[in-house]
Amino acid sequence: MLETNTLLSLEHTIAKDYLSGFEFPWQALAGIKDEILRLIETLDKEEYTELSPGVWAHKSATVFPSAYIGAPCIIGKDTQVRQCAFIRGSALIGEGCVIGNSVEVKNAIIFDGAQVPHFNYVGDSILGFKSHMGAGAVTSNVKQDKTPIVIKNQFKNIETGLKKFGAILGDHVEIGCNSVLNPGTVIGRNSRIYPLSSVRGCIGENIIYKGNGKVVKMR
Repeated sequence: MLETNTLLSLEHTIAKDYLSGFEFPWQALAGIKDEILRLIETLDKEEYTELSPGVWAHKSATVFPSAYIGAPCIIGKDTQVRQCAFIRGSALIGEGCVIGNSVEVKNAIIFDGAQVPHFNYVGDSILGFKSHMGAGAVTSNVKQDKTPIVIKNQFKNIETGLKKFGAILGDHVEIGCNSVLNPGTVIGRNSRIYPLSSVRGCIGENIIYKGNGKVVKMR
C-alpha cells in the first residue's frame, strides 16, 4: 500500500506528472520547491493572478488579507486560505481546498478537496484527495534526535534518508482532532484516525485506528 499510485489519485493534483515519477510519495518531498517553480511557468495567466513574487492563486480562490503566503506557492481554483493562515513556502495547494485559521503549511503537496481547517501544522507532507485533518491535528516532521526518518511497517523498515518527513495521507483519510502524526507516518486510503491519537508507522487502507496501536478493519 506504500506505492504512490496505490495511496493517491494523481488526477487530483497538477503535480500528477511529477509524482508519477516516484515509486513512493515521500521520494517527491525534496523536489517540491523546484516542481512548483516549474508549474508556475505553465499556469494560464488569464486564470491565475500573482499575489506577490512567486505566489500565484486562481482568481476564484479566496485569500484573506491576514494570511501570510511565502514563495513559491500555487493556490488552486475555489480554494480558501482563511484568517491568519501561515504558508511558509513550497506549498502546492489544489482545487477546492481549505487552509484554515492559524494553519501552518510548508513544503507540502495538498491534493484537490483536502481540508486542514483549524490550527493544524502540515510540514514536509502530502495530503491526498479529500483528506481531512480535524482541529488541532498536526504532522511532526523531525525526530527528536534529528536522525534520518525510517518508515516502519509490519514487513520491514524503510530507510528514507530524509531528516524532515511528516506524513503521507491517502485519499479520503480522516484524522481526528488533536492527533499527532509522528515522523514518517503513512496512512492508506479511506482510513480514519480517532481523536487524540499518536500515530507512528504505516496504517493500512480502510482501517479505523482507535489509539495505542489498536486497529479494526472497516466493514
